[in-house]
Amino acid sequence: MPLTDRDRAILDFEAEWRRHAGAKEEAIRADLGVSPARYYQLLGRLIDTAEAQQHDPMLVKRLRRVRDERLRDRAGRAADAR
Repeated sequence: MPLTDRDRAILDFEAEWRRHAGAKEEAIRADLGVSPARYYQLLGRLIDTAEAQQHDPMLVKRLRRVRDERLRDRAGRAADAR
């Protein structure tokens, strides 16, 4: 299934958000018209698609790596808490 305009906008925003003045959460609301929580939900699903990988392979690879590192860290903390 091809990327929608919103999908492309989310990926493009994530690739360039540092160029925006102010907090990322404010820029998400202003530029994309969604809450930050919804943005991260959509981004999380989007980076698992082949279409997103084709659109911006370096960004998707970086985001997947960061997500996987966070999951490993959480799993390690959960195991240590037992």
